[in-house]
Amino acid sequence: MTESAIVLIYLLLVLMIGLLAGRNIRDMQDYALAGKSFGFLVIFATLSASFIGGGFSMGNAEKVYLVGISNIVALWGFSLKELWVARYVAPRMAQYPDAISVGDIMEPHYGRGARIFSGIFAIALCAGILGAQIGAMGYVFHIFLGLEAIWGILLGCGIVIAYSTVGGMRSVVWTDVIQFVVLAVGIPLTLYFGLQHIGGWQVLTETVPSTHLSLPTEPLMLLALLSLFLTFMLGETLVPPYLQRLLIGRENRDVVKGSLLSGLFSIPFFAVTGLIGLVALVMQPDLNANLAMPFVIQEAVPPVLQGIVAAAIISIIMSSADSFLNAASISFSNDVLRPLRHQPISDRAELRLARATTLLIGIAAVIFAISIDSVIDILIMAYNFWAPTVLVPLTMAILGVYVSKKRFVYGAVAGISVALIWNGLLSGPWQIDGLVLGTLANLLAFIAVDRQAAKLHVAKPV
Repeated sequence: MTESAIVLIYLLLVLMIGLLAGRNIRDMQDYALAGKSFGFLVIFATLSASFIGGGFSMGNAEKVYLVGISNIVALWGFSLKELWVARYVAPRMAQYPDAISVGDIMEPHYGRGARIFSGIFAIALCAGILGAQIGAMGYVFHIFLGLEAIWGILLGCGIVIAYSTVGGMRSVVWTDVIQFVVLAVGIPLTLYFGLQHIGGWQVLTETVPSTHLSLPTEPLMLLALLSLFLTFMLGETLVPPYLQRLLIGRENRDVVKGSLLSGLFSIPFFAVTGLIGLVALVMQPDLNANLAMPFVIQEAVPPVLQGIVAAAIISIIMSSADSFLNAASISFSNDVLRPLRHQPISDRAELRLARATTLLIGIAAVIFAISIDSVIDILIMAYNFWAPTVLVPLTMAILGVYVSKKRFVYGAVAGISVALIWNGLLSGPWQIDGLVLGTLANLLAFIAVDRQAAKLHVAKPV
């Protein structure tokens, strides 16, 4: 069976599972959270599949090929964030039993305006990351199936849009489980066969430049690494798709265990995808870095297994794309349109609206993705819509810190202003991303405002 046939059969299987899982969706709650019916293993699988996108796999291999293992260390900022969420945030999510989105958490604490604001910025974040994944999807289909990028985007994204539109979170979760199993097997196999191809670990360590196997020692380079570490730690913290995963568990302990396992899994996984970049460097020192992971697959993996590994790469992209598409749709329907409506609508009408929104956002993302060049750079740009504006007030509310509308407004204004000035006007001096300073500015402004009120009151909704 050829590689192309294996991939096409796999795509058909994913589509069938997604459509079958999405049957009998009754209302918006079911569409967004799948009836809160999942145990910790499913939460672990869907959460892991959601964050392992093109940037954390092929993008990581590309960057490690260019700069070395420091990029793996930077990505461990994301791992640290997942462990922090499992320890401090996930246990508190039971206080929001009816929430289906970020806005459902923000509004009781900060008011309707904050709900709409967070919904808009959630859409911007999800659209940016979704566009990056779809762009990577076209690239992957071109490499493994020989399709033009545009046709690869239409094929892969068409499947994602179809099952996400029909079945919402239920379809997304069950396809994520299948995709997670495939990628969790296929990517380590790529590293294993890559190391065998070049002669083993010792050959790699003797051939790769020593600078690629050590962390920088110059102060400015260390500062840049710390900035990138913090960017990955803050950029996707409590973004809508991951927050939704904290709301779909049968019991709160399932959410905690699933989040913890996902964070622990990410540590070796980021190391594996990064090391594939070093294997590619040994195999072909003058390679286009974007081709690092696909090159190892095509040159080192036995032909009989290349179809499975190709399906794993496609799984990485699709599992992230469907999660951010679903989250963008829920944010738009529940956090932007719903609070602006003057008259309530029926459950059936609300469900139709959510499906229509999913379809339209998916089509818009396809159009946007055609112009994307660098996946991981787009991810970092998209992060700036979230951490400097919504992350601090959302986290403070969940953790039970005293909150107020004034704190929200001052923090958001400070965060987005500093991020825009630092990245836009100053062009990010010393390789420090404005996201980091913007988030810090939000936190400082949030704490500085209403300090007297914070001393006199316990945290409670307004």
